[in-house]
Amino acid sequence: MANYIYPAPGVSNVESTLTLKVSGDTTGLVVPSLQDMTVNNSNDVFTWTQLDEGAKKQVATTSTNSVAMNLVLEQNTFFGATASGEVAQTKGIFGLSKDKQLVSFDLYLGDESDGTAGKTISGTGYVTGLAPTVSADAPVWVSPITITVTGEYTVA
Repeated sequence: MANYIYPAPGVSNVESTLTLKVSGDTTGLVVPSLQDMTVNNSNDVFTWTQLDEGAKKQVATTSTNSVAMNLVLEQNTFFGATASGEVAQTKGIFGLSKDKQLVSFDLYLGDESDGTAGKTISGTGYVTGLAPTVSADAPVWVSPITITVTGEYTVA
């Protein structure tokens, strides 16, 4: 039997979580209300042609990594908590983006059974791509958010 990853509610104790930290933070900011997530790992390719070949040659080069998601906005998480706390908690998602603050992130993907054997994708990057919207058909604020990753992902 395959060990599928179940990151969504409905499977006992299994969920996806995203935590953002700034250097010096210990707990970080746990991002609630995620609607969807996309983990991008796009390798660039250098392509060239040769006069003695009928097909192009290609070599993989560096990759462009990012984590994209949509979330329903919660005031303290988006704008930061007014009480003292860790940097990520007091700045919130908007402050981390506005201040161009380098963050580390941990994205727990969940697992196939009880939430204890899942994998975590980690890295560092910048919060970008905020565009909060609201409408009569969707009467809560929703925003896309992207973490543009600097360097490699790690998986644990």
